[in-house]
Amino acid sequence: MKKLLIYLKDYKKETVCAPLFKMLEATFELFVPLVMAAIIDKGIKEGAVSYVLQMGLLLIALGLIGLVCSITAQYFAAKAAVGFATGLKHALFEHIQGLSFTEIDTLGTSTMITRMTSDVNQVQNGVNMVLRLFLRSPFIVFGAMIMAFTIDVKAALIFVVTIPLLSAVVFGIMMITMPMYRKVQAGLDTVLGATRENLTGARVIRAFNKEEEETRQFEKKNESLTELQLFVGKISALTNPVTYIIINAATILLLYTGAIRVNEGTITQGQVVALVNYMSQILIELVKLANLIITITKALACANRIESIFEIQSSMTWEQPPCVAKEPVHDLEEPPYAVEFEHVHLTYAGAGAESLSDIDIQVRKGQTVGIIGGTGSGKSSLVNMIPRFYDATCGTVRIDGKNVKNYSMEELRQKVGVVLQKAVLFAGTIRENLLWGSEDATEEELWQALATAQAKEFVESKEGKLDAVVAQAGRNLSGGQKQRLTIARALVGNPQILILDDSASALDYATDAALRKALRELPGETTVFIVSQRASSIQHADQIIVLDDGMMVGCGTHEDLLQNCEVYQEIYYSQYPKTESV
Repeated sequence: MKKLLIYLKDYKKETVCAPLFKMLEATFELFVPLVMAAIIDKGIKEGAVSYVLQMGLLLIALGLIGLVCSITAQYFAAKAAVGFATGLKHALFEHIQGLSFTEIDTLGTSTMITRMTSDVNQVQNGVNMVLRLFLRSPFIVFGAMIMAFTIDVKAALIFVVTIPLLSAVVFGIMMITMPMYRKVQAGLDTVLGATRENLTGARVIRAFNKEEEETRQFEKKNESLTELQLFVGKISALTNPVTYIIINAATILLLYTGAIRVNEGTITQGQVVALVNYMSQILIELVKLANLIITITKALACANRIESIFEIQSSMTWEQPPCVAKEPVHDLEEPPYAVEFEHVHLTYAGAGAESLSDIDIQVRKGQTVGIIGGTGSGKSSLVNMIPRFYDATCGTVRIDGKNVKNYSMEELRQKVGVVLQKAVLFAGTIRENLLWGSEDATEEELWQALATAQAKEFVESKEGKLDAVVAQAGRNLSGGQKQRLTIARALVGNPQILILDDSASALDYATDAALRKALRELPGETTVFIVSQRASSIQHADQIIVLDDGMMVGCGTHEDLLQNCEVYQEIYYSQYPKTESV
């Protein structure tokens, strides 16, 4: 929690003023029992109506001043807590965005969503409650005990015994429940992950008639979380009854002692009432403190979970490592290859085996490279290392003769345009989605990118055209339309290297052929990587790379591979009869 407090630094005034005004409110509240004692002992006992009215007006004044102080404290506490949460969310989101795909894959999406939302909200509530009550409640508890000593020392000894007992109960329960609340939040991650998975795959679940099975699995996970929450709740619920038992027992003892002291003439009836009022104040504040402790316990558990995210550092740095020597500057005006894989190996975090082994490829500028292979052969893994989504565990990936690790993120991403397997569009308009490729793109450039991506026709048919609305994740578009828009988005940036990672799978053969023809006619020397399961999509490529179980088993033109590569032959002839072979 300490590391997160830096996000309160811009709210120093609020963090001081909130508890200060609460202390002022508490101070005025401590004077109320004394005023009541004066009304009973002087006003009522002597029948002085004017004195009673004066003291009544004083009580109203104390109440109004306390109300103003309370509202002011609430304002400052809320402002500080909300500002703290805003800064924390921004910092957490920025940190997560800075993590590499390796860390994101390891952490999981559901737990990051939980920590960005539920956990931050719990911490925000904790900060708010601490600023309002953390000093006020102990101040009234000990203030009431001190005021009781000013009335009668013997009766006040009851307070001395009661307060430690109450403190032991409250803090004892806190120590027991704190680790349990961490487990509750972890259980919430599991339930959220299951919910997200079911919502994302709703169509698949219905297609295979798995609704009942998924419902049972969700209920099982939810019941596990519910049982844990109920168990923690039962322990936390002990706080109030145990507190009331101790307070009520202390009040009975206080009344008994007070009656004896009044009979002896040591104290007055009004003073007994004041002592009982102070005991009631202690009861109220300790109940508040107990609830505050529960809130703080949850907040601390959530804060530790958030801190654990901040402690994770990206395994990928964009600066030149100090232990690696600078690569020699080539004397050539133009580097010989656009992309080079020099004996590259890749092993994902936690994987038991390599996903890619000893990949050695050179691709010249302007070439079109096809990558084909069976499912799980490493096609996406290979192209994902070009924009440096993942780092090679061994070997070197170079762009324009320079190690990708020596590029800044901005420079590398400007050179490389990527269209991933899953077409992802964001809520907004078609124009806003295309401008992700380049914020400065003109309308003419946008239409040119759409024409190349074979998306111009359907965009023109939509109401609003470029300003037509795109629903979240492109739900109001077909699979082929989404793929063509994502290709157009990558083309808007005019990249030197364009990667199409199985991004035309939803297109019909005619549209796919038109797209490939348009890509070959791109101006300049754009190097294109096409990952596909279709042999037709890559057979006209300048170079075709065939992968099998993470290893390159063939590299060459379509005609060469049909003669020399068994894996390519198997893939090609599974799609075309041998009589149609080229």
